[in-house]
Amino acid sequence: MSYVLEGEGLTQDYHIPGGLFGKARVLRAVKGASFRLEKGRTLAIVGESGSGKSTLARIIALIDRQSGGTLKITGETVDIGRHRPKPSLRSKVQMVFQNPYGSLNPRQKVGDVLMEPLLLNTDLPAPERRARAEAMLAKVGLAPEHFNRYPHMFSGGQRQRIAIARALMLNPALLVLDEPVSALDLSVQAQVLNLLADLQQEFGLTYVFISHDLSVVRYIADEVMVMNKGEVVEQGSREAVFADPQHAYTRQLFAATPITDVEAIRARVARRKALLAGA
Repeated sequence: MSYVLEGEGLTQDYHIPGGLFGKARVLRAVKGASFRLEKGRTLAIVGESGSGKSTLARIIALIDRQSGGTLKITGETVDIGRHRPKPSLRSKVQMVFQNPYGSLNPRQKVGDVLMEPLLLNTDLPAPERRARAEAMLAKVGLAPEHFNRYPHMFSGGQRQRIAIARALMLNPALLVLDEPVSALDLSVQAQVLNLLADLQQEFGLTYVFISHDLSVVRYIADEVMVMNKGEVVEQGSREAVFADPQHAYTRQLFAATPITDVEAIRARVARRKALLAGA
């Protein structure tokens, strides 16, 4: 079986210099993470802030080097701390960040934002670059007239669609999505998640999805990996993890997640009324 993404014992250390009264020390932000991800599937990495999930995402996205362990992208071993990755490998992995406005150049028109990866990585002539950018705008639900507009002229959900479109311009094998909907309204979250699901089915994309929102994870994930203080404490299929979480930390996360189901809310209201009537 071939895997798009493989990690074995990945670690990430940060060296913290000593102060006037303290000694230098090493903070291990990721502690031996291992995983495998098949083509067309989604791995959700879940945890609280400071759990190490975004640090691991930056290693997978080839932004930061790992301190230890083995990382493979489409079967090719990668260690950017030792060997600079080839452009062809970098184009296989793209990342979508949490803040769509911060990840877009406010002085670039949307068309230029989308054409830039093609300009830097291909020999395509300008008309072909434009045609591909306009086609990708349509794929993410935007119109041709948006091509010459600037990022500040769009809503948050539209800007995230632009960021997704830019990430797809080089036909990546793997998309790393770091909290891509957490800054959006609930209704817009649903639209972007549906878009990601449609794009995955159409292009056979493989996703690493970073999130602290378990309701989002339950919707989009095939596999779930739970991290706590840099350590992977539980991983398995979405069905197995949500149906019967094995680790105490996973159960704690689930217990802390608000239940927004309408029937559950009605049941809580009924119980409260019964308690008040009994008092």
